[in-house]
Amino acid sequence: MRLQDEAEIPPQINIVPMIDVIFAILTFFIMSTLFLTRSEGLPVNLPKAATSKAQQVPTKITITVDAQGKISLNRKPTTVDALTEQVRALVGSNQQALVIINADEKVDHGQVVAVMDRVRRVEGARLAIATQKP
Repeated sequence: MRLQDEAEIPPQINIVPMIDVIFAILTFFIMSTLFLTRSEGLPVNLPKAATSKAQQVPTKITITVDAQGKISLNRKPTTVDALTEQVRALVGSNQQALVIINADEKVDHGQVVAVMDRVRRVEGARLAIATQKP
């Protein structure tokens, strides 16, 4: 007794799993590159300075003064009066803490000086003003 021959199915390569893996890898790279850019402060138009340098420090505290004069400490709204105690709590005993002031170029000079004065009252806080190269 002879069995019927099965119809031969031509060999096929199923690419659906490969496409899934490629999309998973693509998603991973897109998500990881989004986390490579770190923004410490709120978006403001920084003044330009030809002699600006990037500083590398272990601890950064960012104070942002936007165009309307609103003050933020590490992206959290605050006031000038509360700034000294909040910076003192963040600096603690760390003598390497750098306080960076991101002030919009349209902000009144007096308000920036008031913020700088409050920061200078904190022992051990080093002060820097953020600028961008022209």
